[in-house]
Amino acid sequence: MSFDTYAELLQQLHLRFEQNMSRHPDVEWDKIVAKLQANPQKLHSLNEMERTGGEPDVIGYNAETDEYCFVDCSAETPKARRSLCYYQAALDARKEHKPQDSACAMAAAMGVTLLTEQQYRDLQTLGEFDLKSSSWIATPDTIRQLDGALFCDRRYGRVFTYHNGAGSYYAVRGFRGLLRV
Repeated sequence: MSFDTYAELLQQLHLRFEQNMSRHPDVEWDKIVAKLQANPQKLHSLNEMERTGGEPDVIGYNAETDEYCFVDCSAETPKARRSLCYYQAALDARKEHKPQDSACAMAAAMGVTLLTEQQYRDLQTLGEFDLKSSSWIATPDTIRQLDGALFCDRRYGRVFTYHNGAGSYYAVRGFRGLLRV
């Protein structure tokens, strides 16, 4: 990542941070920047989140681990991360009409993780997300072993968790990433 890209990214993240203070009360931007400077590989992940339309923002701080949590806060699931099946095994098993990638593989390449169901529900307390789209979430192994996967969305003022085959993919389903810094 070039210095100019780094500076532009930090400027964009700072602007979003300032515009959405309700997502992170009592969090200081200077401390986040210090953590990012100490972990430059995290900037690559944040850049990928931003580049793919995720609009990452800080949504919390864990004092026990001294980590800030960045999550995709775009109103809808990021556009450049849609039409993905859940994980690589499901992608490999498809004989025809394969999606371009899987959510788990793309998240790993970006250096982020998929939100858990609880993390997705916690995000929804900070705003209304996925009113027209849906997001794959981290799925327990017991469900994945049966070739299933979970996804969430928000409809009718509620958060819903659903299931689908891990190989399915839809134009309005993608994933939201979580990055700990």
